[in-house]
Amino acid sequence: MPTFDVVSQVDMQEARNAMDQAARELETRFDFKGTSSSIELSGQELTLRSSTEDRLKAVLQVLEEKLVRRKISLKALDYGKVEEAAKSTVRQVVTLKSGITADQARAINRFIKDHAPKAVSSSTQGEQVRVTAKKRDDLQATIAALKEEDFGIPLQFENFRD
Repeated sequence: MPTFDVVSQVDMQEARNAMDQAARELETRFDFKGTSSSIELSGQELTLRSSTEDRLKAVLQVLEEKLVRRKISLKALDYGKVEEAAKSTVRQVVTLKSGITADQARAINRFIKDHAPKAVSSSTQGEQVRVTAKKRDDLQATIAALKEEDFGIPLQFENFRD
C-alpha cells in the first residue's frame, strides 16, 4: 500500500548557516555598530543579545530574514520573553521546535479523518504520522489538504512509497 510520513523537522545545518549570515550582517551594518548585538546557537536554542529592546527586535528581524531565505519556516521558532542581562543589555532565547507532539499528532490525525478521502488512514508513530491509502492519488490529495491547513508547526512529507 502507498504510504508517506508527516514530520516536523528543522535542518540544523541550514539554521546554522542562517545564524552565521545574520551574525556577519550584524558585524558589518552601520546601525548595529557599538550596540554589542550578537547571536549564538547552542543545540536547539538561539540566544539574541543587544543593548536595547529596539535593537533586539532588529536583530530578530535580521535572523528571521536569513532563516526564511534558507527555507526554514518561522513556525519552527518558539520565542522566549525579553530579559534584562548584564551591563544594561537585553537578551532573548529563541528555540527551534522540531518533532510533532502528541496533541499535534492527534490534530493531524483528526484532520486527515475529517478531510481526506475515505480510503486514507493515519497513525502516530513517535514524532511522526504515517498515512496510508490504497491509491497514490488519495495520498496526494491528503498532502495538498495538509499543506493548506495551519497546525502551528512546519510540516514536511517524507518516505512517499508506492
